[in-house]
Amino acid sequence: MSSYVYSWPKCEPNTSAANISGFHTLPAHIQNFLFYRHCRHFPMILDIPDKCGGPGKSSDVFLFLVIKSLPGNYERREVLRKTWAQERKVNNLQIRRVFISGTSGSGEEKMRLNKLLRAENKLYSDILQWDFQDSFFNLTLKQILFLEWMERNCPKARFHFNGDDDVFVNTNNMVEYLHDLQDNDGSKHHFIGHLIENTGPIRSPASKYYVPVQVEESNHFPPYCGGGGFILSGFTALVIYNMSLSTQLLPIDDVYMGMCLARAGLRPQAHMLVRTSGLHIPSKVDGHDPCIYRDVLLVHRFLPWHIFLMWVQINDPGLNCSTSSNISNTRWQK
Repeated sequence: MSSYVYSWPKCEPNTSAANISGFHTLPAHIQNFLFYRHCRHFPMILDIPDKCGGPGKSSDVFLFLVIKSLPGNYERREVLRKTWAQERKVNNLQIRRVFISGTSGSGEEKMRLNKLLRAENKLYSDILQWDFQDSFFNLTLKQILFLEWMERNCPKARFHFNGDDDVFVNTNNMVEYLHDLQDNDGSKHHFIGHLIENTGPIRSPASKYYVPVQVEESNHFPPYCGGGGFILSGFTALVIYNMSLSTQLLPIDDVYMGMCLARAGLRPQAHMLVRTSGLHIPSKVDGHDPCIYRDVLLVHRFLPWHIFLMWVQINDPGLNCSTSSNISNTRWQK
């Protein structure tokens, strides 16, 4: 593990952004985004270049779990390491894991959190960290920094899961689903998730997702999948990387992935067992019944203790779901 590998010069703000009409009426975080929108390279604080066995052997990785995580989310990372994000083989197909992160806080707090990630990485070798401020509006930056790393170090991984550290993922089901794809070993387009269509930027300044016209003029977004978690082939990941090189950054990361797909003439697809908006469980049904989650690919959002409990329960050989409710009668149905 090396410090500041691929060290780039400090990216300076584009002060001409202040000349954009209406710039001074925008919230500070949006002004900051516009000042640094052109910045695409940041020093790596933590790198694991051999994570996939090197570029040539990366095809040995069947499913690469790429998990977005803030530096302070130690408990979430620990639970995922013990549950669905374990590095292991399922049906002799290899699963690998990385958490991708920036920095948080400033001064002593930033130093302590960086020490935490360094200690975790020394023990687990599963963290990629760049020296940029990890924030909601920098999630797209985190994605393209990972894609750049992937293209350099892990270009032949068959499939990727990309999502948050508060989702419950049934990686056993995911491997089975991907292995059963017809005529696609990761070398063709594949991108599934919770499909969102016919939407556009939210123009209300009160919204977390506020995107003013100074950031995006168009009132229409291409189809995209909710960023809580989606599944894509290695082929599609490289397509998105190549499209990102000439696609202006948008702060909403899942929309940005959809924009890159659209520029390549590709579409994401819906899958009913990817539930980034959660499950709508009737009040009379026990929402903690493991049989509800036995057949899903992923569900958003879970607390760490719930992820641990659910993983243990669905992997209990004695689990009997013959009389329980189930969200799907057809496995892997779209």
